[in-house]
Amino acid sequence: MNYIVFDLEWNQCPGGKERENPRIPFEIIEIGAVKLTEKLTQIGTFHEVIKPLVYHRLHWRMREVVPITEEEFSHARTFSRVIKDFISWCGDDDYTFVTWGSMDLNELQRNMDYYRIPNTFKKPLLYFDLQKMYSLRYDDGKSKKSLGDAVQELGITSDLDFHRAFEDAYYTSRVMQEMDLKPVKHYVSVDYHRPPETREEEINLDFKTYTKYVSPLFDSKEEAMADKNVRLMKCYKCRLPVWRRVKWYSVGNNMYLSLVQCPRHGFVKGKIRIKKGPGNKVFAVRTIKAADDDAVKAIYEKRDQIRQKRKDLKKRKKKPGNANASPAENNSMETGSSET
Repeated sequence: MNYIVFDLEWNQCPGGKERENPRIPFEIIEIGAVKLTEKLTQIGTFHEVIKPLVYHRLHWRMREVVPITEEEFSHARTFSRVIKDFISWCGDDDYTFVTWGSMDLNELQRNMDYYRIPNTFKKPLLYFDLQKMYSLRYDDGKSKKSLGDAVQELGITSDLDFHRAFEDAYYTSRVMQEMDLKPVKHYVSVDYHRPPETREEEINLDFKTYTKYVSPLFDSKEEAMADKNVRLMKCYKCRLPVWRRVKWYSVGNNMYLSLVQCPRHGFVKGKIRIKKGPGNKVFAVRTIKAADDDAVKAIYEKRDQIRQKRKDLKKRKKKPGNANASPAENNSMETGSSET
């Protein structure tokens, strides 16, 4: 099994968001990659600048950050040709992608969709987000260190410039080689570009300290939240029956919280995020993990605040001269205070 450590540079519409092509808001202009063995020995490299076909001029921010010259673009091949060579270079199916951050793999596939390149990657596509793993290993698990900071903290010699695809891929591979990966190697990330489409494709992952479930596609978030598999709460550790303490309630438009109590392992909190899928459909990502005293208190307080807000809005509607609530009030009631 090999690791494909890669990085992308991309351009965006120089005329602003209102003029961008919504099918390809970020056009890839460079791919860099390093191939490592399972023992993290480097066995290959890939690097190529890509001729832009959608946004011919560089966005001003790209001109400031990415030092790609006009001469490099003049000799470059198109994405369709480069990506085929890149996939071939990756080899057979027995490899895992490694990125610094969570965006590159999604943008790679979005560019492939735009140019109608068949997506032969594994499904579900699990990968290493080394930025997240670095934070879990050396920090609080939530912060997002820059690649440069990680290189400096690990004492890696930085004789190459940053912000070019190959150089950043090389530094990411060096961080991976210097890290103690063993404690965090099981914390794989899930690529959501192609979410499950059927029950058979549902994703269930056990990370020891929490579990993650990814649902198939639904027509609406209401349909997703009505699904028993989406709402199911079990202890992340023993899977025993639990006592329900706080049923699912909405926090904003696309996030829901819940709290249960396991007879063996105490309080357990659940979080559901509703994400956009292809074709105006949605899917749910549910995580379940232990809840300490602060987390339990926060869940109860947030629920009580939402309930109180709902009561206050109802009282205001009943006051003389205010028989009809404003649309803003009605929207607030629908998205901020419903319990499912």
